[in-house]
Amino acid sequence: MTEPRHIVLLAQYNAWMNTKVLEAAARLPAEALTADRGAFFRSILGTMNHLMVADLMWLRRFRTHPAGYATLDPVMDLPVPTRLDEALYTDLASLAADRQVMDAAIGRWAASVRACDLNQVLTYTSSAGKTCARRFGDLIVHFFNHQTHHRGQATTLLTQAGQDVGVTDLVALIPDEVP
Repeated sequence: MTEPRHIVLLAQYNAWMNTKVLEAAARLPAEALTADRGAFFRSILGTMNHLMVADLMWLRRFRTHPAGYATLDPVMDLPVPTRLDEALYTDLASLAADRQVMDAAIGRWAASVRACDLNQVLTYTSSAGKTCARRFGDLIVHFFNHQTHHRGQATTLLTQAGQDVGVTDLVALIPDEVP
């Protein structure tokens, strides 16, 4: 079961990994970031754009939760995507700036999620226009899992372009417990 402390840990991991991916991407020339590498979202920048698009869509939905989550208000000022493959950002610098805003908001939001919020059903409209109603805790798991999945793709593309992202395991952020 998802617990609020796990959500905070996943938010920390998310921000840490996004920083690592952005730092690796920044070491490449612009043409390497936009080169079609045969990935689902074609390029490194395309994959990073998809992460931003999906995160924006999910966080806008999360903002409608009965708890309100005003901590997500900064995300409401970011671009509003209409398609999962939309290229909101044509350069790494503007994507990185908005990614920082988003990751900070995700961190504040994660710290505000209460255990009682997790079993509530969130009704939303999917990107395909379908009305869905799912348990909020399960949607949070999907939110972070989706990011990990596509960051893994971006990490592979960066490695193919000669950039090592370094350690990517969540366990690197889990503190040792004193027995």
